[in-house]
Amino acid sequence: MADDDLDVFFARSDFDRGRAEGIVSDALAGCDDGELFLEYRQSEMLHFDDGQLKSASYDTTQGFGLRGVAGEATGYAHASELSEAALKRAAASVESVKAGHSGTIEASPPGTNRALYVQDNPINERPFEQKVELIKEIDAYARGRDERVRQVSVSLIGNWQAVELIRPDGVTKRDIRPLVRLNVSITTDKDGRQENGSYGIGGRSGYGDMFDPETWQACADEALRQAIVNLDSVAAPAGEMDVVLGPGWPGILLHEAVGHGLEGDFNRKKTSAFAGLVGQRVASPGVTVVDDGTLSDRRGSLTIDDEGTPTSCTTLIEDGILVGFMHDRLNARLMGVEATGNGRRQSYAHMPMPRMTNTYMLAGDAEPEEIISSVKSGIYAVSFGGGQVDITSGKFVFSCTEAYKIEDGKLGAPVKGATLIGNGPDALTRVTMIGNDMELDSGIGTCGKAGQSVPVGVGQPTMRLNGLTVGGTAAA
Repeated sequence: MADDDLDVFFARSDFDRGRAEGIVSDALAGCDDGELFLEYRQSEMLHFDDGQLKSASYDTTQGFGLRGVAGEATGYAHASELSEAALKRAAASVESVKAGHSGTIEASPPGTNRALYVQDNPINERPFEQKVELIKEIDAYARGRDERVRQVSVSLIGNWQAVELIRPDGVTKRDIRPLVRLNVSITTDKDGRQENGSYGIGGRSGYGDMFDPETWQACADEALRQAIVNLDSVAAPAGEMDVVLGPGWPGILLHEAVGHGLEGDFNRKKTSAFAGLVGQRVASPGVTVVDDGTLSDRRGSLTIDDEGTPTSCTTLIEDGILVGFMHDRLNARLMGVEATGNGRRQSYAHMPMPRMTNTYMLAGDAEPEEIISSVKSGIYAVSFGGGQVDITSGKFVFSCTEAYKIEDGKLGAPVKGATLIGNGPDALTRVTMIGNDMELDSGIGTCGKAGQSVPVGVGQPTMRLNGLTVGGTAAA
């Protein structure tokens, strides 16, 4: 973050940086940890639907959150007003957490000079009229591709976030985070039957390639392909069967069914199915899962997390053995380990907690075709929609939005209404083949936890799981 960008927080008011640092230092004296988190965010969204621009919004938000940590207790106060008076009121509230506690502020996170993404504001890249013209062009292109197209929906979203953290010792951490996304949804009709398909791309960059016809046409074509495939889908079989998961976005199942259970707070509190299992086998040999916030331009990446800790590539499961968890500063301190750069928050109005960044399984050595041909009867799941997970038990239910029968080692008819039902830790022990085609998703993931949403990435190679329960409406 350039020095000029500090004006975002202080030059627009009569608030003095030196006085702010003094208030923070005094308020957090005697705490174990804490910081002042400053945020300025610009965001826009354009939505084209039913042949017309249905909505266009632009929003600017700013504010601060002051946190004090004493033992396991946290005091937090936030405001949308950046002023000395507001900060003093917040300090008075937060100071109550250290009553009867005498601690020493933990050392500030180490610094970093790396830059994982550009700092330019994507919202300022192109005039509003060009953005409207783009989504109109996508709509017209999609409608002209196939006579079965009945409805097209296109959205373009841009964010620019500037953050600064002021520690009690006066150390500051800064980051500027762009985030963009383009999404296309298409509804097709065949003999009165309607089906949907959608595809999106995004990341921490400017709009850039999204205005390239090859890029947005590929998005529209993929959404259309899914919608057309689903027109010919048959009822999904039900029962216990072998399942092959495709590469890329199906990693959302790994994210939800396994990833949340590997976050530090659930394990410190022993509410995760993985609690107490470090060093033990929790997955089949060959299964290695990492959380990597250091990938350039990826949706889930961060140069520093929302506590100022540089992100890292954290190995969670290595060759089937549980080796670690994702940590923010609070849980790392209480568990006697190092923070991994996974302290994240939705905004200045939220406290940080352990959250995933880009979570994925590493590639194996099997050819994808070999994996499918090894299955006599089962399901090949390519894409997922909604799902539910119980962190304590690990039980999950996920709906497939694109899946196919596998019959005698060959892909058969597409199926509709398939759900995968299982237990995260158990499912990892059912992995028998891992492909050499690891892919990350296209940049569309958003993760929810405790009422907070943050952008994330997922990924995995093609893999086979034996004996997974599939819910459907047809007999197996």
